[in-house]
Amino acid sequence: MAHPEMRSKVPGVMITQYIEELPEGKSTPDFTRKPIALTIQEGKLAIFKAIVIGDPKPTVAWKRAKGEMNDPQKFQNKYDPTSNEHTLEIPKVSGDEADTYKCYAINEYGKAVCTVVLNVIEVGDPAEFRKKLRKSAGKKVEDKKDGEIDEAVWDLLLSADKKDYERICAEYGITDFRGMLKKLNELKREREEEQAQFIQHLTNLKPIEVKSEDAASFELDLELKDPSSRIFLYKDGVMIPYSKEGDSDMRHYLKQVGKKYVFTVKNLSPDDAGIYQVDVEGVNIFSTDFKIPPVDFVVKIEEVKAEERQDAIFECVTSLPMNQIVWTLKNSPLSNSDKHEITVSDDKLIHRLKIIDCMPVDAGIYTALAGIKSCSAWLVVEGRFSIQPLIIKSITGSTEGMTISKEGPTHKLKIHKVTDEFAGKYKFEADGRKTEAVIVVEDPPRFDAKEIEAFATPTVIKNNQRASFKISYIGREPTKVQWYKEGEELTPDINCRIDTEEGHSCLRLNKLQRKDSGEIKAKIKNEFGTAEVVTNLVVLDKPTPPLGPLEIVEASSNCVEIKWRPPKDDGGCPIAHYILERNQVGRNTWKKIGLIPSEAHYKDTDVDHGKRYCYRIRAETPEGVSDVYETEDVQAAYPGPPSAPKVISAFKDCITLSWVPPTNTGGTNLLGYNLEKRKKGSNLWGLINPPEEPIRSLDVVEGMEYEFRVSAINISGAGEPSTPSEFVFARDPKKPPGKVIDLKVTDSTYTTLSLSWTKPKEEEGVQDEAKGYFVEIRPAESTEWDRCNTNAIIMTFYTVKGMKSMAMYWVRVVAFNEGGEGEPQELKNYILAMPPPVRPRFTDSKMKSFMVVRAGNSTRFNVNFVASPWPEVIWLKDGAPVSKRVTISNAEGGSQILIPSAERSDSGIYTIIVKNIVGQETFSTEIRVTDEPKPPGLVELDENVPRTVTVSWEASQDEKRDDRLYYMVMKRDSSKRTWHTVADHIFNNRFTVCNIMPGREYQFRVYAKNDMGQSAPSESQKWLISEKKEKFTLVLPESKTCNLERPPKFLVPLKLHTAPDGYECYMSCAVRGDPTPHVTWYRNNISLNTNTNYHITNTCGVCSMLILRVGPKDMGEYKVVAENQLGRAECSTKLTVRGETTTIFYREHTSAHSAL
Repeated sequence: MAHPEMRSKVPGVMITQYIEELPEGKSTPDFTRKPIALTIQEGKLAIFKAIVIGDPKPTVAWKRAKGEMNDPQKFQNKYDPTSNEHTLEIPKVSGDEADTYKCYAINEYGKAVCTVVLNVIEVGDPAEFRKKLRKSAGKKVEDKKDGEIDEAVWDLLLSADKKDYERICAEYGITDFRGMLKKLNELKREREEEQAQFIQHLTNLKPIEVKSEDAASFELDLELKDPSSRIFLYKDGVMIPYSKEGDSDMRHYLKQVGKKYVFTVKNLSPDDAGIYQVDVEGVNIFSTDFKIPPVDFVVKIEEVKAEERQDAIFECVTSLPMNQIVWTLKNSPLSNSDKHEITVSDDKLIHRLKIIDCMPVDAGIYTALAGIKSCSAWLVVEGRFSIQPLIIKSITGSTEGMTISKEGPTHKLKIHKVTDEFAGKYKFEADGRKTEAVIVVEDPPRFDAKEIEAFATPTVIKNNQRASFKISYIGREPTKVQWYKEGEELTPDINCRIDTEEGHSCLRLNKLQRKDSGEIKAKIKNEFGTAEVVTNLVVLDKPTPPLGPLEIVEASSNCVEIKWRPPKDDGGCPIAHYILERNQVGRNTWKKIGLIPSEAHYKDTDVDHGKRYCYRIRAETPEGVSDVYETEDVQAAYPGPPSAPKVISAFKDCITLSWVPPTNTGGTNLLGYNLEKRKKGSNLWGLINPPEEPIRSLDVVEGMEYEFRVSAINISGAGEPSTPSEFVFARDPKKPPGKVIDLKVTDSTYTTLSLSWTKPKEEEGVQDEAKGYFVEIRPAESTEWDRCNTNAIIMTFYTVKGMKSMAMYWVRVVAFNEGGEGEPQELKNYILAMPPPVRPRFTDSKMKSFMVVRAGNSTRFNVNFVASPWPEVIWLKDGAPVSKRVTISNAEGGSQILIPSAERSDSGIYTIIVKNIVGQETFSTEIRVTDEPKPPGLVELDENVPRTVTVSWEASQDEKRDDRLYYMVMKRDSSKRTWHTVADHIFNNRFTVCNIMPGREYQFRVYAKNDMGQSAPSESQKWLISEKKEKFTLVLPESKTCNLERPPKFLVPLKLHTAPDGYECYMSCAVRGDPTPHVTWYRNNISLNTNTNYHITNTCGVCSMLILRVGPKDMGEYKVVAENQLGRAECSTKLTVRGETTTIFYREHTSAHSAL
């Protein structure tokens, strides 16, 4: 028995119910939150969470498709009763754990299953990764040029449908879709010419696909000119031997049935993936790409039992998402139909096949195919009726309806008229030997001949009435009865009723309209066959209106003969007659002409010459009168207008004209034409020829400009005049102009070309003045010139638009006047559609050479440049190509790199190289990906010198990977209770704080700082030096004269400093002297005290200098000079950038004057 179909509200969950009906209040397990697929970096913690429901409470278990989960240290199952969450944790995930995982929720009434995929990104040594990247990048350049398409891909495109072009281009990285189509058309023409040598006809190309459990095939309809032509099969360019018999041991074979060729690959394996190609005598005729996805079945289909007339469902789960899989029954593919319904879950993992209204003939082995993997299961259809015990009878002699005969060793059993009672298994025994046969009595549905004859009689009813159809049939039950109207199956509704009983069926249709007319078909089906019977339904209604357009058969001064077309639908009855009415245009009354016979034709003799008439026509049948068809206005006898006159030639005393006669002659022969002329600027038309005389020479005045029109004349008179001709001068023809002078290119872009020229010289009797110009271009691959302007231009400059970028063109200009076109003037050389060559140059002078980015944020860096022709743009990171994580976007005039979710490994120097045929330009910027530093470690305090405290701390964890990290120390004492900074920019792990007062309680904080910010503080314990109270004794010392003046002396010299380009550099030293010396900083013996690029301070003898951004210009020798009245002291060092050899020396010199 098939289990009831259960659907989860959560997509991707498959539920199996163990029993037919659930007890009241109980339920099968289900997921309210299913696990989410993860893509995680190697070494991280992977967590899957799920929430399940069900009564009784289900148990949850986890399994994986490939491998066991027995290690509790590696796979940790947890449950949180407060949130009802079941969790699977995989600490320090590695590539071995990448798999498809299944979560099961099970109770006594059923189970629910969902699948989830874990993808692991393996991380190796970055240096090794760069080496691999360089190697792979270099190999790619050697194997295939940028933008080049493999020949095998062209073969695929030539054999593919147009709807598959986009998929193939995306798969093989083809971005120039328009260029691909252009070349593909050229290849198709070449391919057709090659194929025409051997092939008469080639159609019905079907790509390769898996047809059964272990075989894939592709087919084509092929007619060869020479049947003996050889056919070759290739895979990935290598010839494959094949047989022409399917039972051969060879894995590839060809089956030919008439013009159909079917190539099959048996015993499929992953190595069979590739491009298959069929050639005839060395000419390719078909290529197809066979892809085998690495997919398998996580949950296979299982045997299903269903009662007759019930639905059955097969379900399976694939390891990878697939849009569809192949379902087969007895190796025959299945598709969506009235019998089979194929569905896929939203996550493309669960695939279902539903067999609707199961019959015994639907039983068998069903197979699901995904790639080259398959799984099969039985469908067992159980009958509704009980089976009687077998009755075994012995037949020893002839009986009524059955004859036994013997002719020598041959024994015969002959059944004269087979009925159901003769069905069964027959066994023959002789001398201990046995043989048997089975007689199955088929009883397909069928109709009596009289029933068919009666049913085939058309049913005729009137509009909005009812119709019923009855048919009786015989055949073994159960049977399925279906009714169709015009090929579409009818289903019961308010206007359709179907009643079926054993042996007959009835169809009743209500409120029928004319549109319901058509074929009615009854289809009876059982397990032995199908029978059909057809009749016609005719619904009568009034006819539709007669159809136009109106045809004028004859028109004269006293007669109009017209024709029209009969109605599109006569309503089921022949046309009895037509009803005509006539109206003279300009009047409001309609005159009834009367009834016209059924022929769609009428001759009206009661007309007035020159009047216009309109007719109303209705068709009449026994079912009623149609709606009216109103004709256009019909003029009695006048012809239509001729075409506009064209000037053939013009001279000072004669102008020659021609025109085309009117298409509507008014029903009679034309007698002649009236020709009129009009001077330019005048409103009066003058008749050239008298009405009673034919056309004679034109009377024109030299130098005047004229236009002409013409009207046709028949028996009724002159018709409407034609459209006027173009204006023409009455003068002798002019000479064509000469060639234009000084033709040159003034500007060009990728799509436009600007030209200028000087008008040609005028020479009397040789070449006249130019009145306009035409610009023509010719692509290098074409032999024909294309005119850019349809009308002549009068300016001596023009811009050609719509050119193809970097295409080659020839250009010429043709001068024009009334005498015709002059000789063309071409440019001496061809033109490329491109701007003038420009060496690449960066346009943004404020581009940053250093950027700091917070880890996890995205960053983009834009570079604007100008270059012509369009340059090649290359981005490098630390001298190697950038990783695939970095998105590069190139546009006209600029390029951009985008780093999504930046990581510390993305730090480095990024270089852009822009180069074209003129030259190249480079620019580098350093991008540092960092984050707020972690706090320092344990802070310790120590008193090495009285009234001082030495603060030391453990380094921050980020100190090793951030060379710009430094520290800041803050202090708070019990007298103020506020924090203030003691020291900043400390690059070591200790600092001595002075002026510590006994009796006060001190506390210190240490912060780690970098370009992104500062860390949380690390606090020290409280520090207190107890004040010892001693007996106060005043001892007055002997007064002596003391001279505190001294020359300058450096207590702390300058230290070594090495900084990368673009970073800050902080120098400091300590000097003493009395009076306070004047301090001057020098770089390469040049004073820096007035240079705003250096921040110089002198606080209590501590001299410091801050360079905001170190560059190559800052390299050199730095010197500090301290001077007072008593002497002078110096201290110097050298500053280098990272990577340079550093030479450092200290020099201290003090000179003093004698104090007399």
